[in-house]
Amino acid sequence: MLSLAAPLALLLAAAPAGAPAAADATALARKVQGFYESTRDLRARFVQTYTYAALGRRQVSSGTLEVKKPGKMRWDYQSPAVKTIAVNGSRLVQWEPEANQAFVDEKFDATAMSAAVTFLIGKGSLEKEFHLSTGEGGALVLRPRQADARVETVTLTAGPDGEVTRTRVVDGQGNVNDIAFAEIRRNAGIPDARFEIELPAGVRRLALPGK
Repeated sequence: MLSLAAPLALLLAAAPAGAPAAADATALARKVQGFYESTRDLRARFVQTYTYAALGRRQVSSGTLEVKKPGKMRWDYQSPAVKTIAVNGSRLVQWEPEANQAFVDEKFDATAMSAAVTFLIGKGSLEKEFHLSTGEGGALVLRPRQADARVETVTLTAGPDGEVTRTRVVDGQGNVNDIAFAEIRRNAGIPDARFEIELPAGVRRLALPGK
């Protein structure tokens, strides 16, 4: 099972010689930020490839992502195992039906999430929280201004309107979380109920690590 930190820390190699000027990276960051600031809700399919550096192995997962302002995010994994991770304000739920268990945090501090995630719901500032540069193919490369073991570098590939089509996060241990997005739709009117996870009777409720 992927750790809970993987999707929440996600969105995330250095710029090659001859990369465009920093002004170009700043303009791209503002374009990406602007796209999501003008997005009320968004739905997309994703394929996630998580590479464990210490183990030398990869895990490929797929499913759908939904986000909605204010402060709502839902990841529905369909393979290799069914799993839902939902953030709804101060409530975080990771529901694993095949294991009949759920991790629940009723006092989740969403402000602790990196701007590499929160920009999806129009919060945080890529420009203020990251050093910006451009990489291969004109991708936006982000390095945290303050040291963060969860995020060494973040690479965002953006479409013509500023929509993120691929993210690559490398953490302090060298693990790589690569997510490709497709069928991106925004402002389709996702109902609030999509982020309200009702757990069935009899499910084992577990505390999140460190709680």
